Amino acid sequence: MATLPESVDYSDKDFDALRARLIALIKSVFPDWTDFDVASFGNLLVELYAYVGDILTFYQDNLARESRLVTATQRKSVMALAKMLGYRLHGAQAATAEVWLSLARVPVASVTIPAGTVLRTQEVTEPVRFQLLAPAVIAAAADPPRVLALVENSKTHTQLFDARGLADLELHLDFSPYLDGSAVVTTPQGSFTELDSFLDSRPNDRHFVVAVDQNDRATVRFGNGVSGRPPSGTVSVTYKTGGGSEGNVDAERIAVIEGAFKDAYGNAVQVSVRNPAPALGGADRQTVASAKLLAPESLRALTRTVAREDFEINARRLSGVVRALMLTSNEDPTIAENTGILYVIPQSQAPGAMPTPALKNLVLRQVTEVYPCTLTFQVSVQDPVYKIIDIAARIFLKQGFAANDVRDRVRTNLAAYFRVNEPDGTPNPLVDFGFNIKDAEGNPVGEIAWSDLFNVIRDTPGVRKMGDARLDLTLNGLPADVRLNVREFPVLGVVTLRNGDTGELL
Repeated sequence: MATLPESVDYSDKDFDALRARLIALIKSVFPDWTDFDVASFGNLLVELYAYVGDILTFYQDNLARESRLVTATQRKSVMALAKMLGYRLHGAQAATAEVWLSLARVPVASVTIPAGTVLRTQEVTEPVRFQLLAPAVIAAAADPPRVLALVENSKTHTQLFDARGLADLELHLDFSPYLDGSAVVTTPQGSFTELDSFLDSRPNDRHFVVAVDQNDRATVRFGNGVSGRPPSGTVSVTYKTGGGSEGNVDAERIAVIEGAFKDAYGNAVQVSVRNPAPALGGADRQTVASAKLLAPESLRALTRTVAREDFEINARRLSGVVRALMLTSNEDPTIAENTGILYVIPQSQAPGAMPTPALKNLVLRQVTEVYPCTLTFQVSVQDPVYKIIDIAARIFLKQGFAANDVRDRVRTNLAAYFRVNEPDGTPNPLVDFGFNIKDAEGNPVGEIAWSDLFNVIRDTPGVRKMGDARLDLTLNGLPADVRLNVREFPVLGVVTLRNGDTGELL
């Protein structure tokens, strides 16, 4: 009896491929079966099996993809895989701002504005809301009648639960997105302390852990009586939600305070609010891409700084450092033996920012004390060496596009190309230190490609074409790639654009 030859194409798993293979198998076993019309019952069965096979292989491919950190795409899968490495994805962070709370006139009695009072921006539809973190008191007869207070882009919730001393109690919090570290748990036995795990908890230790799922909903978990004490009675959980980059509002944006207020004598008072400086510190939750990069690094240098890459990893663990490069005599012959230079780029919106002396001292302590290095190895933390890239281009505009709009788009796209980090916090793969850009043999060949910037400008909406003369696109005055020294990091300099039709500067 004829049989179908073994298939070696493991990617042929969709409906059409499975149907064709089933038909070939049928023909090899039943040569007389030739009726494969759509309306035939035999064809109906063939297509049914092909459809089921298509669905099953789809699930199989998904399971295979989500089982590995490098290929996983779903947040739930990445969180579970990172947890196996002892790494936890961080949630959103709330922005804070200092505000002036002022009265319309000098008060005859003190005025207390309670903690939790809501302050917001002026938008009617979707204002950004903040809450007062601590009671603010304007003393009687204060002139000017105002007080400086701290507000946070968050909201406080309190939930009560009934516990009966059961082991491994789990309490699901109703509101999201949960702010990491904000849970405060009190019980008749006293307050409980949050830990990362129960590994070091003894039977009577009042500990709890918080697990946050892919939807930023939190679950509070207690011990089992062996590792951690189970609570009993009424459990009160106070926690915060909110956060995100939207809380980084500009100065003078927080202008509305909600509620009615009275002084100590019960007289109504009118309170106004303003933030003289922008709100800072707000950040969105950690992205999947960032976690896939940082989770393996968390195991790379656990307690020590030994290899060259360890210095870079441990430096980036500081919140104020976004990129780092460590060079020794192995990478740069001008550096003395048993000595290393660590270049760090600080967290900043301004291109070409330099680290402060305080940040450099923190980095030095991080790689020599917090994560100790070899005692005989000398480390120097220095400012990054930036390579300024000035760009001049002649472009032709598409009909109907405003020249100023196209100019701004080109500059925005070029700024995005040269940014140090992506919006999700992962390193921008388009730019790096010269040492990290290597050829096929692994030798440093740091460069900024002329053709890459040509494509960035040409692909900008509103650009019809680039000029075709030799000097119609220059980088630092030359129509060629820009070479980078091993320690140099490229930053965008002056962008000069000229209208190819009129010759005028844009």
